[in-house]
Amino acid sequence: MQTLALLALGACALALGLAAGACAAASPRRSFAAVAMLIGLGAGVPAAAQNAPGVPGASVAPVASGAPPVEGVAPGFTGATGWLNTPPLSLPGLRGKVVVVSFWTYSCINCLRTLPHVRAWARRYAGQGLVVVGVHTPEFAFEKDPANVTRAIKDLKLSYPIALDDGYQVWRAWRNRFWPAIYIVDAQGRVRHHQFGEDGAAQTEQVIQALLREAKAPMPAGTVATDLGGIGMPADLDNLRSPESYLGYAQASAMASPEALARDQPRRYSVGRLGMNEWALSGVWTVGPEFAQARDADGAIALKFHARDAHLVMAGPPDGARFVLTLDGQPPGDEHGLDVDAQGNGRVDASRLYQLVRQRGTVRDRRIEIRFLDPGVRAYAFTFG
Repeated sequence: MQTLALLALGACALALGLAAGACAAASPRRSFAAVAMLIGLGAGVPAAAQNAPGVPGASVAPVASGAPPVEGVAPGFTGATGWLNTPPLSLPGLRGKVVVVSFWTYSCINCLRTLPHVRAWARRYAGQGLVVVGVHTPEFAFEKDPANVTRAIKDLKLSYPIALDDGYQVWRAWRNRFWPAIYIVDAQGRVRHHQFGEDGAAQTEQVIQALLREAKAPMPAGTVATDLGGIGMPADLDNLRSPESYLGYAQASAMASPEALARDQPRRYSVGRLGMNEWALSGVWTVGPEFAQARDADGAIALKFHARDAHLVMAGPPDGARFVLTLDGQPPGDEHGLDVDAQGNGRVDASRLYQLVRQRGTVRDRRIEIRFLDPGVRAYAFTFG
């Protein structure tokens, strides 16, 4: 089932393809990564050439034989709406440094599984002249709030510079289409490597080392040690058979409540029979383009899935909201996620991704129900790992 697992690795697509474990912005609907990889890159066109950022037609100096190729001139960060952890930066001001540019958004599970590598590179190679710049380009409206991003980078222990790209100007300048996406810029301001999606961290680190050596930096032996536990644990591809699923009507495709979805107005829903990868609402909800919002206490969401991990992106009312989760009708016990205890109790205390389930034994088909004890919760998207 390896191929099916790749298909379900939290990916979304535009008309063209993307790498496994990557999301493309402004997609009309979620699609499958492996299919997009097969059909999207274009016959006879190298992926690096088609997706390369930089100034069209810009001349670049040749590189040594066997060195990472030049993909273009790095565009920089003009258009950033703000900066965290640093005063504003520019690529001309970083000339002489090797720069990792990491496009991400904080509620994206694919990004969260990549961040341990990015964070470790920033720490290990800073003394050798590496600068990491995160470009936070939001998917959901709540990710445009600087206070939310500030809280997220504190929780995620990100100390490197973060550019806020609420208007997508940096994203467009780099011709980027994916979360997560990593570009490596050499000491002369040229893009020499890109990584789309979760795979490829080892190769990316090799390029970082090569470009630091090219810049005459002393290089420590070996590669970085990365903590891949917690939310950053790589997806269990052999058991991943559930794709990302949105609850807002703009992209929802798997709702199974018997009642027809009412756009932007309260309606009472119920849970009937669920097929694999279907979800249903119970109680009074208002479904908007990005999220479904519980209008009363005791609203619930049920889901049937097959994956080691199940997550839900949620936002709560100002005072937070309590919820109780059941797994196949019982408290989750040892298979609770990071944001739920063994009895199934949890609290929506911020606008972010919540890990609901992490199966520790044999991964099998499961059914969860999240019942909210307080009104006002907004539920955005299920993701899996």
